[in-house]
Amino acid sequence: MTEYGRGPGSEPWHPEDPLYGDGGWGGQQGAPGQPPYGGQGQYHPQQPQQAHPQQQPYGEWDAGQEQPYGHQQGYDPLQAQYNGSPQPHEGGWDTGQAGQVPYGGDPADPYGQQSAAYGEERPDFYGTPEAYPPPEPPGRRRPAPEPDRETGWDPGPDQGEHAFFAGGDEDEDAADAGRGSRSERRGRGGKKPRKRRSGCACLVVATVFAGGIGGVGYFGYQFYQDRFGTAPDYAGDGIDTKATVTIDKGATGGAIGQALKDAGVVKSVDAFVSAQGKNPEGQKIQAGVYTLKKQMSAASALELMLSPKSRNNLIIPEGKRNAWVYEKIDERLELDKGTTKNIAQKDWKKLGLPQWAVNNIGSKVKDPLEGFLYPSSYPVAKGQKPEDVLKKMVSQAAEEYDELGVEAKAKELKLKNPFELITVASLVQAEGKTHEDFRKMAEVIYNRLKPGNMETVGFLQFDSTFNYLMGQSEIKISEKEIKTNPDPYNTYKHTGLPPGPIGNPGEVAMKAALNPSKDGWLYFVATDGMNKTEFAKTHAEFLRLKEKFNASTGG
Repeated sequence: MTEYGRGPGSEPWHPEDPLYGDGGWGGQQGAPGQPPYGGQGQYHPQQPQQAHPQQQPYGEWDAGQEQPYGHQQGYDPLQAQYNGSPQPHEGGWDTGQAGQVPYGGDPADPYGQQSAAYGEERPDFYGTPEAYPPPEPPGRRRPAPEPDRETGWDPGPDQGEHAFFAGGDEDEDAADAGRGSRSERRGRGGKKPRKRRSGCACLVVATVFAGGIGGVGYFGYQFYQDRFGTAPDYAGDGIDTKATVTIDKGATGGAIGQALKDAGVVKSVDAFVSAQGKNPEGQKIQAGVYTLKKQMSAASALELMLSPKSRNNLIIPEGKRNAWVYEKIDERLELDKGTTKNIAQKDWKKLGLPQWAVNNIGSKVKDPLEGFLYPSSYPVAKGQKPEDVLKKMVSQAAEEYDELGVEAKAKELKLKNPFELITVASLVQAEGKTHEDFRKMAEVIYNRLKPGNMETVGFLQFDSTFNYLMGQSEIKISEKEIKTNPDPYNTYKHTGLPPGPIGNPGEVAMKAALNPSKDGWLYFVATDGMNKTEFAKTHAEFLRLKEKFNASTGG
């Protein structure tokens, strides 16, 4: 191929070639009918080549005048081809030197044999959107973008920079729009308008980036604090403001810590759990109501809760009757005397008694809740309702009795129902002076209830049952008073068990009633009148113990 690209190739240049139709610095395409390559005919391989006897060699220059740029605005049909006009040569543009000698006809060159035809319709290859942009003179050409020195990235001639990173502003966009109008008038395809860089986008990206870093840092700090940091805690023994905290039975350290935090006593749950783990007695916190100070250190709060003086609980001792419990509840709740008792008498079926108890409580029972206010420690403070306090006590009794299996044991002991078993336990609790006496006392009760008992003939003859019906606790009771009172609870007057329990038995008394001794005991006497109880198997032995009692009490 020659330096002009018109060598004898196998096929002509394609119209999409960037140099196809190059008409000069003005970028004009040849006029209609004019051959594209300076009037030379297109080469057709089918035609035989002709000799070139008088071909003028390249390289000779015309001494004619330089053609100014101003004359190259359009094509003059009266002007001969290559009349000193600037033409591309050696792959470039004329730089203003002397014009080139016009080429003569070349018999062997098929391009030179083709005549020019004006007025002939030719397609405009620059007018389509897919066309290459028209060539520009050297003075107006823009330098090709250089590769990035740091990254080595070359955007290429048709890539350019994205509008976001181009760095252009509104003034440059306006100038580009003005320069582009000429191309639009000439029908040439131009570059797409440059997009304006958005400052809002930069702000959004920066905000999101900063927010992401801040979020990661915050959660990272929280993770470190949760795993390795010291739990927040107050210092000292607290302020003067009091706080009342209720701790339920079986509450874990976390539950206790949460209750303290909610009341404003400690600063965090973790601080209390940590203090509880470091204290050897930390797991011995009992259920109840605690009066503490606000803003206490976790260690101080724990120490005070382990002290009995912080507990504001109502403690029901073993064997206490319901009448005593009702009075204490009224006092704690600052209610009128008799308020709790009236609620118990009226709503006893709604307070949670076991069904086996409800089914066996008869009309002769003085207090349906007797024997079901289980001896324990209960949180009772002003603001609570009496029925709520009673429900807790009844619920505790039902739970304890169920664990002991009273329904099955009642059948084994030849009792009519579990309610009678609770009654036996209440008698054991009332008559026994010490825990060592309880199993013997239970045996005495069962032996006297036996149908074949000829010693007492079915009578229990317990002073405790008479004292209950009288609402007293006397040791010396006259025989006349006992024998004349017809109340069903008078076991001197009526055989068998009283209608119901006469107090609230504790755990030891209950277990004794479930597992009595088997030594044959039938009688007992508190020989010192207070704490010492002695047992006998026969009536003669009983009389000797009675004399001993009279001697010790002056009777």
